[in-house]
Amino acid sequence: MPSAWIVNGGAALACLLLLGYGYFLEHAEGLAPCPLCILQRIAFASLLVVLVAAAIHRPRSRGGARAYGIVTGLVAAIGAGIAGWHIHLQNLPPGEAPECGPGLEYMLDAFPLGQTIEMIFTGSGECAEVSWSFLSLSIPAWSLVWFVLLGAVCLANNFRTPPGFRPRLFD
Repeated sequence: MPSAWIVNGGAALACLLLLGYGYFLEHAEGLAPCPLCILQRIAFASLLVVLVAAAIHRPRSRGGARAYGIVTGLVAAIGAGIAGWHIHLQNLPPGEAPECGPGLEYMLDAFPLGQTIEMIFTGSGECAEVSWSFLSLSIPAWSLVWFVLLGAVCLANNFRTPPGFRPRLFD
């Protein structure tokens, strides 16, 4: 079984590659991200930061490793929730899909943060549109798969007993 820092580093590399592919789709293929896509990118970037910290820190205690596991699991769960909501919006019947709204940058400039977040999760027509798919899965569906996979791997990795760990019963 690979060491914990290798698994954390590999998961961080996966996040980096996923973010890179998202930027490739945006800049090379011309697919503009909707507000929910941007939130999923923020979740992947947050996961990347935590995983890089875990890989560099290499906690030697169970508590330290488990703290990284809890944080990575929480960030992955938030990302999965955003992706799941995005999938829900994409699967609404055409008449029930929300109307197109302003872009995220405009909303952040014009509205308070709480109202902007509410508007993002209410969704817009651009969030309900499926403009790319691979193996019949849209971008948010693939994001959901990756959030669940990375969250599960990182939780299992950081909650396992470190090699060579011997609990001190009587010191």
